Amino acid sequence: MNPNKALWERGDFTRIAKGMRDSGAAFVGSLGIKRGDEVMDLGCGDGTTAIPEAKLGAEVLGVDIAANLVAAGNARAIAEGLSNIRFQEGDASDLAGIEDGRFDWVVSVFGAMFAPRPDDVAKEMVRVTRPGGTIIMGNWIPGDPTLVAQILKTSAAYSPPPPEGFVSPMLWGQEDKVAERFVGAGVDRERISFQRDTFRFDFAGPPAEAVDLFRHYYGPTMNAFDAAAKDGREEALHDELVALFTRQNEGDAGRTHIPATFLRVTVKKG
Repeated sequence: MNPNKALWERGDFTRIAKGMRDSGAAFVGSLGIKRGDEVMDLGCGDGTTAIPEAKLGAEVLGVDIAANLVAAGNARAIAEGLSNIRFQEGDASDLAGIEDGRFDWVVSVFGAMFAPRPDDVAKEMVRVTRPGGTIIMGNWIPGDPTLVAQILKTSAAYSPPPPEGFVSPMLWGQEDKVAERFVGAGVDRERISFQRDTFRFDFAGPPAEAVDLFRHYYGPTMNAFDAAAKDGREEALHDELVALFTRQNEGDAGRTHIPATFLRVTVKKG
């Protein structure tokens, strides 16, 4: 199996995404998507941003590499009574079967950044966007002190070295690297802009319970725990993550509410 597909079909990311719904809807509300717009949500998961896009009246295609998340997204759309959205399997590095220039918007929030072959990802996003359309990405930032960058950094410290030729997904959080990729895909540099933004994770229960969600349902953290267990460091990883979540928690009354900074990328196709 494609290693990236195996990673995101492991566990159940829907359990994590439930804590991201409010921020997903707020993010979509800030974009300017209008009724009738054609939107691709790439690396969509079960629809944290795709469902709000459809609720605005857009015609939405959600694309994700994980079959279980595609199924969950289609189930959510049915439950919401939305006929203007569908989810299908696809690889952000090769959007085979999707025609050139189809979409007014291509949106990818913490999705396409994890696909291999990032130069191909940029080219594919540009290819399927219509002239005058907009690409929006939300990407975690390497070395950022807030939650997700620190989860990934901590997990990496307990994991074996990546294979030769591995390109870190966190490079999508570096402005110069993102600009280089989209310029390589044919976009003028002045059409690419950046800003820092915040996503908020909200879970019922204390930080230790939130850590358990990541431990049992988030593929990268699950892999880190597997690696840590092989040399007896599983509880050390757990304790380190609980300390991180506790330190960053802004919730009270037994609730976990943690902000995480990310890079918002806007690309206007000429």
